[in-house]
Amino acid sequence: MMNPSLDQLETPTLLLDEARMMRNIERMRAQMQRLGVGFRPHVKTNKCLEVSRRLMTSATGPITVSTLLEADQFAAAGVKDILYAVCIAPNKLDHVLRLQAQGVRMSIILDSLEAAQAVIEKSRASAQPFEVLIEIDCDGHRSGVKPEAAELLEIGRLLQSAGLPPKGVMTHAGESYNCTGPKALQAMAEQERAAVVRAATRLRELGMACPVVSLGSTPTALSAENLQGVTEVRAGVYVFFDLVMAGIGVCAVDDIALSVLATVIGHQPEKGWTILDAGWMAMSRDRGTQKQPLDQGYGLVCDLQGQPLDDFILVGANQEHGIMASRSGRTSGLRHLPVGSQVRILPNHACPTAAAYDYYKVIDSQQRVSAHWPRFNGW
Repeated sequence: MMNPSLDQLETPTLLLDEARMMRNIERMRAQMQRLGVGFRPHVKTNKCLEVSRRLMTSATGPITVSTLLEADQFAAAGVKDILYAVCIAPNKLDHVLRLQAQGVRMSIILDSLEAAQAVIEKSRASAQPFEVLIEIDCDGHRSGVKPEAAELLEIGRLLQSAGLPPKGVMTHAGESYNCTGPKALQAMAEQERAAVVRAATRLRELGMACPVVSLGSTPTALSAENLQGVTEVRAGVYVFFDLVMAGIGVCAVDDIALSVLATVIGHQPEKGWTILDAGWMAMSRDRGTQKQPLDQGYGLVCDLQGQPLDDFILVGANQEHGIMASRSGRTSGLRHLPVGSQVRILPNHACPTAAAYDYYKVIDSQQRVSAHWPRFNGW
């Protein structure tokens, strides 16, 4: 079927608005050019060759991945410069070596002496080097070593003495997802920059070159005013955006390029409910907007043009059933959508929602399907 309209699609299905996506890509590209820094897009959100090709500066990379399956897929497509941005587990080092044997320049990260020792032992046993970055904790959000910690220098010395000098340092300001408004985001971006640059400075003072200084999250990448001392930025969810990003002020709802097409399958009028065929299996259980000023439930309900439909959200979700109702809880005066009507639901978090699907239905400005782009899941 050539360019089917949305009403010809079985639901739930994952829609990608190409025009919105391209605007988002151009926005990030312009920001990186303004700041004069390299860009290493994170492909974990899209997990799709067609999308990622539009992010990359060249067909061979660089890119950032969060799984080695992603690295495999992109290596098979000719990408040669890949950063695996999750602290390495010893049982994955053989996989990294296989990728290196294919000609991929793999970078791995770690944040402990224990992990550094495991990498050194595998390097000696295989007679193969590894390119290692030390992860820095810039905000107490997740993993990494503090920029002023003695352990940072101990890790650097251990790697250096084993003939694996640190390639650099990297950090991720995950706490930026809890910021709200431009000033808070700008402050977090500067905190991220200062932490990772300080870590690099300390290593350099001990004679380590530390050529790579890498940072990034979508909120800080788009909010940074100065990236002096940084060599590259990583970001991923900006390509689609989502309700969490809109809630912290990084984007507008109209910038969200990803949605789930769903169909009305029933009603509970006395409760003000419209029942859809898209539950948490289609939307994910992510409730990232719950702690924000505007709680979007399990997703914001829109019309087929992607515009919010009154004040409807998914107030509840079972495995295959979504409960659409007024955000306010009112039951009277609601718009009635007959069985068979279709809506689009914007996700709280693009990554887990997209992970429920094997492909994107790419839609054009006429709301017709213009392409079918496969994506991959797993580890």
